[in-house]
Amino acid sequence: MMPSLDLFWATFALGCVFGVAARAGNFCLLRGLRQTLVRPEPSDWGEEQAPQGAPALQAFALALAVALVGTQVLAMLGEISLSQVLVVRPRFSPLGALTGGLMFGVGMALAHSCGARALVLLAGGNLRSLWVLLWLGLTAQATMTGVLAPVRQTLQGLLVIEPQGATMPDWLAALGVPESVATVAVTALIVLLLLVYALRRPALRHAPLQWVGALLVGATVVAGWWISAHIDVDPFEERPLTSLSFISPVAESWLYLQVAVGRELAAAVALVLGVLAGACVTALVSGTARWEGFGGPRRMASSALGGILMGLGGVVAMGCSIGQGLSGLSTLSLASMPAAFGIVLGALCVLQWGRRY
Repeated sequence: MMPSLDLFWATFALGCVFGVAARAGNFCLLRGLRQTLVRPEPSDWGEEQAPQGAPALQAFALALAVALVGTQVLAMLGEISLSQVLVVRPRFSPLGALTGGLMFGVGMALAHSCGARALVLLAGGNLRSLWVLLWLGLTAQATMTGVLAPVRQTLQGLLVIEPQGATMPDWLAALGVPESVATVAVTALIVLLLLVYALRRPALRHAPLQWVGALLVGATVVAGWWISAHIDVDPFEERPLTSLSFISPVAESWLYLQVAVGRELAAAVALVLGVLAGACVTALVSGTARWEGFGGPRRMASSALGGILMGLGGVVAMGCSIGQGLSGLSTLSLASMPAAFGIVLGALCVLQWGRRY
């Protein structure tokens, strides 16, 4: 079965743009976090002095700024309703979101990639990423509907809170601040801080492919919300709005390969196919496509464990480094904040541990 062709091709095109931007711009949160801990050697940059800063992390900040502005503008114009967004939760467990984020971050560092980055690398011939995606998809499906579902339910049920607002502006509005003022003020402040970080040091400004790629990635998040809200919409059935995220789509893609008969080819699968297509074309055009595999069993085991932790943690946190780190935070959802913090903290802990030992 096929979804609406309009929805399928719109989502496929969205994935293609993301794949091109992420491959050409080396877009990767983990890479950026690693750069904050290890300053590149001058030899890595030819005869020029190594630039200060973490260009990959600066690119992530730039993408988040674009996604945040675009998402809030869509909401203010009435193009999307943030109350329908899947990650905007009126009731949630901060401890569960933090725990899921920590697991995902640790897994991301162990696997040397997140789900999105693994798709981009696989498109260029990196077979290690196929191994990571296999374990990520299997574990995510087991956590959503299989034997690990009780673990998910337990973690997501820890110390559940019901704040006065599901987003930061909503929370401020409940305290008496006009909602429009709160939205503009919070968005402007966060975007200003992100842009200062992204552009203050020259590392990103000297890497045009990276900052152009970051702009496109941020724009795809915004486009994802619009597509979800406007294409193939049933006026009699409200559906949750989603944008870029790669835990459920990877799991759905593996499941579709196994039980395609009688099952709808969901838009999530179109997103995965689009990312693979866009990144593959970019790798071929740029001459960076090449077969890569594991150098030994230790790296293979580390990647498998990383995939398992990302699959479990990503479902518990309701998103990955893209799904919560970009799409979720662009809504200013309170539930996304502990999840995104946990992802960064978990990855940094493993990276720091790896430097010492």
